[in-house]
Amino acid sequence: MSLLEPAAAAPADPPGVSTSTLRRLRLYAARNEHRLSVTFFIAGFLFDILTLGRIDSWFTIGQQAIYLFVISLILVQMLLAEAPAGAAPAAVPAAVPVGAPATAFVAGSDAAPASAGSRLRRWYLEYRNPAIHFLLGALLSAYTLFFFKSSSLLVSFGFMGVLVALLVANESARFKALGLPFKFALLGLCYLAFFSYVVPVLIGQTGLAVFLLSMALGCVPLVALAFLAARQKKARILVPLGCVLMFFLTFYLFRIIPPVPLSIPFMGVYHGVERTDAGYLLTHERPFWRIWHNGDQRFRAQDGDKVHVYFRIFSPSRFSDQVLMGWYRYEGGPKGRGWVLQDTIPIKIVGGREEGFRGYGVKTNYQPGKWKVEVETTDRREIGRIYFSVESVSTPLGLEARSFAAELD
Repeated sequence: MSLLEPAAAAPADPPGVSTSTLRRLRLYAARNEHRLSVTFFIAGFLFDILTLGRIDSWFTIGQQAIYLFVISLILVQMLLAEAPAGAAPAAVPAAVPVGAPATAFVAGSDAAPASAGSRLRRWYLEYRNPAIHFLLGALLSAYTLFFFKSSSLLVSFGFMGVLVALLVANESARFKALGLPFKFALLGLCYLAFFSYVVPVLIGQTGLAVFLLSMALGCVPLVALAFLAARQKKARILVPLGCVLMFFLTFYLFRIIPPVPLSIPFMGVYHGVERTDAGYLLTHERPFWRIWHNGDQRFRAQDGDKVHVYFRIFSPSRFSDQVLMGWYRYEGGPKGRGWVLQDTIPIKIVGGREEGFRGYGVKTNYQPGKWKVEVETTDRREIGRIYFSVESVSTPLGLEARSFAAELD
């Protein structure tokens, strides 16, 4: 560029926005980078809560696949742009006025005037970190909700607590100092969580083999990116992925990972369950004021009564599998035997119904005391549970009629 040539004209301000306003916005963003990152992360969480559809929705699956692809592109670009270890930092012009526009990412007198391409690249470099936070927040919020719905509170809180801890850790200064490896760890977690529910949706079953297949497929994208990277940078992708994979396998071994995509939105205890053309007729003796109970969770048993546990279990379309209904009776603790399995009933389920597949189990041989029923997958991952008590009530001498209420589901 000749010194005699006139200086390139400054790019026109956007309509209604002055240069000073844009400069103040950039200065505010630079001074409040941490707050903006947290804001974008929370915004992603809230955005996904409002827009999240069914777990087997192709729109939801496609949206999350796009998010994963975009995050992968940005992180790979950041990894490839890193200077090799020991390399001297690039020269920076000695005096650049604050707020002066960069010319074209090329230092020296041969730098080209600012163009639309250079402005776009500057915009990308400025907002790529907030974009990563927004997309990770959207993905992790979706997986938190999916896993939360797919198990009882006691189990899902354990896994969800780890996800929430990662969300908080991602915003802390100590973990930010880890840089790209921690971001690749979060991306690896999102890939494994994504495939852990997509593979069962596509296959229509759950189980050990399906889970291991989902973990293998979840590793493929980052392993492929690692092989494309330089040798000294492979570990920055593979080591975080390996740690996240061990986390998933360990949690699966202890049955802490909820069995997505299955979930139980409702369970109840009843004196009678009858299938009719209009639905299932559920009869119970629950007083009207005990609204926190689902049916007869305080079961008053007379001679000949049967305990019915009714449930609705959501499963995706084209889903066909088997679940296990385990009946447990509490036999004392800490020196007692605790919860002792009394019976296991296998139940075949099919998917596709919006409100969930309806089923129930019946117990005719029981004793008074504390009981619980757990519904599990064939690989013993809990989907839902309900607690109830059984009280033996003598039959009145006059054989007075009992007052049953009926609900249609």
